[in-house]
Formats: sequence, C-alpha cells, structure tokens
Amino acid sequence: MDSSLHWQRGEFRISTDKSELDLALTHAFLTTTSWAKGISFATVRLSIENSLCFGLYHQHRQIGFARLVTDYVTFGYLCDVFVVPEFEGRGLAAWLMNCSLEHPVLQRLRRIMLVTNSAPWLYQKVGYQPINQQNFVWHIVRPDIYQQ
Repeated sequence: MDSSLHWQRGEFRISTDKSELDLALTHAFLTTTSWAKGISFATVRLSIENSLCFGLYHQHRQIGFARLVTDYVTFGYLCDVFVVPEFEGRGLAAWLMNCSLEHPVLQRLRRIMLVTNSAPWLYQKVGYQPINQQNFVWHIVRPDIYQQ
C-alpha cells in the first residue's frame, strides 16, 4: 500500500514519496547552503531515509525539498527547505510549507520547530513564530563535522 501523499497545483506537484526524490540534486543543493556545507551524499541519503520528506516537482523534475525530523506523534523539526533558484519567486516555497502543514503527521504534532536565519517572511506567513526568549532554545553546533 502506498502511503505517500500528493498535492497538485497546475504543472507543479508535491509528493512525500521518497522514491521520487532526486538524491543527487538534493545533495548538490544542500552542499551550497550554510547549514550543510560539505555534507556527504551518504549522510543526505540516510537523513532522508529517517525523515518525513516533501519533494517539489515541475513536471517530473525535482525543484524543491523540505524534510521533517520527527517522532511522528509529538515533535517535528523542519529543515533542509529549498526551491532551486530558477523557480524562486512563484510562491512555491509557501505552497510547500502549507502542504507540509496539511500532512496528517504534522496535524497531530504538539511542537514543530525550525532553525533558520533566512526567509522569516515565508515561515511567519504559514504560522511559525520566532522564539525570542533568552535561554529557551539550546544547541550544540559542530560546523566542521562534514569536513572530517
């Protein structure tokens, strides 16, 4: 039984079917980002295997991506969101975010977090709110872990 979900908007489609993802494109894009610079192909593949993923497609070509790290019942962490540059400015990132929030898994999560310093307007538009509370969110950052 195929449990993947699909959304259609004209010639664009979003799917949670991981078998449709272009891992080479996803890896290539992520290596250009500030948060995943130097990430290996194997790490990207494993992160996708262990997450709820949303691929954005134009016809049959992947042009965007979002990944939710989750326990599937209480908590999710949205990450690795992108739309390739040639398709930016068409509202596709907002549509990708809205579709992800419609997914039944996200409907039941008590908390969905996002860590980013880019496109706050996009995330606010779909309901994310900044946490500007001192000593509330903590993290360990290892920026050179992929260079090992």
